[in-house]
Amino acid sequence: MQILLRRLLEQLYAKNGIARKWRESRFKHFCKLIGVPARAKVIDLGGTEYNWNLVENDYHVTIVNLPGTNKHAKDTKKYKFIFADATNLSDLFEDKSFDVVFSNSVIEHVGDDKNVERFAKEVKRLGKAYWIQTPSKKFPIEPHTGFPFYWYLPPSIRMKLLDRWEKKLPAWTNMIRGTRLITEEHMRKLFPDADIYYENKLGIFEKSYSFYKRYDT
Repeated sequence: MQILLRRLLEQLYAKNGIARKWRESRFKHFCKLIGVPARAKVIDLGGTEYNWNLVENDYHVTIVNLPGTNKHAKDTKKYKFIFADATNLSDLFEDKSFDVVFSNSVIEHVGDDKNVERFAKEVKRLGKAYWIQTPSKKFPIEPHTGFPFYWYLPPSIRMKLLDRWEKKLPAWTNMIRGTRLITEEHMRKLFPDADIYYENKLGIFEKSYSFYKRYDT
């Protein structure tokens, strides 16, 4: 079942897929709400070129991923890839090195509470503005697993699902095991001065929330 769900998700994120259209809409809100300046220096923590190709822009984007992810920029004039731990980039970048810090569905993958706090601290240190998105528990389909109401299931049931998935998708399941739910309340504590953008679908389903600080010229 999980393999079929993975294939379905791939189709949803394809060129004309609804997930791609949703992502594009969210990215447009990011550009509008954050007030990104022209030719901005952006650092994307844990991302890819995918988001930045959804909407025409002239940003220079530094993309940070863990060593061993084997991601490389296709457009080396616009993109620069750095392989490092996003919870501690002090050896690589000085304070406020970037106009904007961007991160899409990454904070839930960085580890325990201490790592989450380190990640948030780096976000606020690195940029003049930031946009940090994470999925909402309220959306009927959990985006990482594709499973309905995953976070509402008892831990014992989630563990059984993970054990079953691991037989055919060990690497992917290991990623899911390390995924945490970052609640809105937790995000408020991490980013107390941020505004919030709620991504709603069909007018009633809260898909994600993004905590952001506008660019101040």
